[in-house]
Amino acid sequence: MRFDEAYSGNVFIKSHPSYEDAQAVIYGMPMDWTVSYRPGSRFGPSRIREVSIGLEEYSPYLDRELEEVKYFDAGDIPLPFGNPYKSIELIEEYIDGLMADGKFPLGMGGEHLVSWPVMKAVSKKYPDLAIIHMDAHTDLRTDYEGEPLSHSTPIRKIAEHIGPENVYSFGIRSGMREEFDWAKENGMHISKFEVLEPLKKILPDLKGRPVYVTIDIDVLDPAHAPGTGTVDAGGITSRELLASIHAIAGSDVKVVGADLVEVAPIYDPSEQTANTASKLLREMILGWIK
Repeated sequence: MRFDEAYSGNVFIKSHPSYEDAQAVIYGMPMDWTVSYRPGSRFGPSRIREVSIGLEEYSPYLDRELEEVKYFDAGDIPLPFGNPYKSIELIEEYIDGLMADGKFPLGMGGEHLVSWPVMKAVSKKYPDLAIIHMDAHTDLRTDYEGEPLSHSTPIRKIAEHIGPENVYSFGIRSGMREEFDWAKENGMHISKFEVLEPLKKILPDLKGRPVYVTIDIDVLDPAHAPGTGTVDAGGITSRELLASIHAIAGSDVKVVGADLVEVAPIYDPSEQTANTASKLLREMILGWIK
């Protein structure tokens, strides 16, 4: 897959025309092959790009403008429909290329399983990688109904790969008892229900470390983000999620990559989910890409 050709479709607002000069690369992972409830997140990346045209380019939160950051929208990774094994392989190869070129990877899902090969690839370059995970769900299953490749497994996979003590989950409000027990027994950090306050307590412990941030849009309450595959009541507000992104931006951690997943536009005719996602991405770009 080539990075040096401009994407012919819609691009995220203010995308830089040159891959070579870009600090970061935005890319889509249009996959929802393993979802357990409602499919449709494969359409998330394209819709987030389309609605980004409605964004202001200036962030009053961070006092920065998008033109201050060079990022290249490379479009979607071409993934074989219905084949999670090959898709995972292709995503990892793609991120290996970005890492080799020194680019900050900023991904859009797609189901949450797509984060697993990205985190795995990033950990090759940063062996001391830590993960900040914001989600309604633990995603710590070993399998779902016998299938090890599932959107309910990516955090378990990366925890086993880099060590559970290096994974920090926030906003969790749904999961099997066994998942919570496994996390506790293995030294993984899980903060239930809230994100901002427990995150602010953890950030000093991650000072100076490379961190990958993965955000499942369903960490938000369905009132704020109904357009997702597995809605779960009792989530945080979009204001808290924005404040959490800014807290990371203002800390001493080194964000080396990130993704935002599980936006499924078909379930939200108001498009508030896609619009919220595009604003979150703007703040991630301006806050984490230095």
